[in-house]
Amino acid sequence: NLLDTPGHQDFSEDTYRVLTAVDSVVMVVDAAKGVEEQTIKLLEVCRLRNTPIITFINKMDREVRDPLEVLDEIESVLKIKCAPVTWPIGMGKRFQGVYHLLNDQVLRFLPGEAKAGQEVEILQGSEIDQLAKQCPSEMQTMREETELVMGAGASFDLDEFLRGQQSPVFFGSGVNNFGVREILRALVDWAPAPLPRATDVRMVQPTEPAFTGFVFKIQANMDPNHRDRIAFLRVCSGRYTSGMKVKHRRTGKEMKLANAVTFMANERTRMDEAYAGDIIGIHNHGQLQIGDVLTEGEALTFKGIPYFAPELFSRARLRDPMKAKQLQKGLRQLGEEGAVQVFEPLIDSSNPLIGAVGQLQFEVVEHRLKAEYGVDAVFERAGIQTARWVTCPDAAHLNEFIKANQSRLARDVDGNYAYLADSGVNLRLAQERWPKVQFHATREHGQQLS
Repeated sequence: NLLDTPGHQDFSEDTYRVLTAVDSVVMVVDAAKGVEEQTIKLLEVCRLRNTPIITFINKMDREVRDPLEVLDEIESVLKIKCAPVTWPIGMGKRFQGVYHLLNDQVLRFLPGEAKAGQEVEILQGSEIDQLAKQCPSEMQTMREETELVMGAGASFDLDEFLRGQQSPVFFGSGVNNFGVREILRALVDWAPAPLPRATDVRMVQPTEPAFTGFVFKIQANMDPNHRDRIAFLRVCSGRYTSGMKVKHRRTGKEMKLANAVTFMANERTRMDEAYAGDIIGIHNHGQLQIGDVLTEGEALTFKGIPYFAPELFSRARLRDPMKAKQLQKGLRQLGEEGAVQVFEPLIDSSNPLIGAVGQLQFEVVEHRLKAEYGVDAVFERAGIQTARWVTCPDAAHLNEFIKANQSRLARDVDGNYAYLADSGVNLRLAQERWPKVQFHATREHGQQLS
């Protein structure tokens, strides 16, 4: 199962969630820009579980930075050892292909052939010598650079890769579909089998016979002709079969799983069975939320990536006041699928606050409200700088805090209290005044704080 994630920083939460569902990742690095801010954050999430990482250095068909320089930046900024598997021969208009260090082959680059089934010309032995005569400068540079890299002891070690300590590196050009096949082969040959998963009670082994799985993404209205909602579920153990009955951990209710689907780009195919490591899409009428766990009876909760306290807050202002119900429904569903976070203020619960990590999320929600729910709304800044979820072991003290701060408190989608601060000073003052109350910048999905 290949899961693609948004690269834009405004959608980092969506990417964090997807990382909880995978067993290895492909990290794409722009050969001109090098390591970008978003990559640094996402790698920190991979480190939490020592996820194995394959690196693809892209855009070699353009004039880019020196490959040694990019490799050095990956190692120093991301603190992961690199082991080149292929190495570029030239760049830009002089890009001739890559040398495969493990196979002692040259894979020739033919520009403009962006075909999925592209056959790559493979050169070996005397054919490589012939290429060296045609492109002496590029081949000489490649040989010098690979000698330098291999001399530094950067040879591929499968065990180090599986421990998340070393990343095999491939060079290529994604837009020309060159080097992509080698990445896919590396995933097939080296990526781990489904791994054990941590829960609040024990480790779940992928070989266990009982079915377990968790929801890591919800997408509404994937089919414009039907108001569908798909919950994406990672199978962690056991086997899914069409029509099976499972227990929904959060509600305690029994659910029947039928007509699960799998996706390849825009196409969907019905799945009659699925095993540990598979991703299945479940038709969902609002009963499933991100972080929900389905099992064949056992009460456990998978540990996941948390919600992050939003940094931007807006309120939706309707152009047509008669659409208030549709707005509430749209915001609730978009909140459940994680497009934004929705908070209901204690003082005015009918006027929800929308929290996001980046401004672009508001623009997407505004567009989706109009296209999918027929709601024309504009988002106006709410004058709140940050939020913190609040807990206190002393229930009486928490009630006292809630009474004194009603105008600054809201409830999230799971009913947890959040303190809304209009400035960093305001937040610090609240923390000093109420030392027994804990202020949290993150919380687990579906977690009921107390």
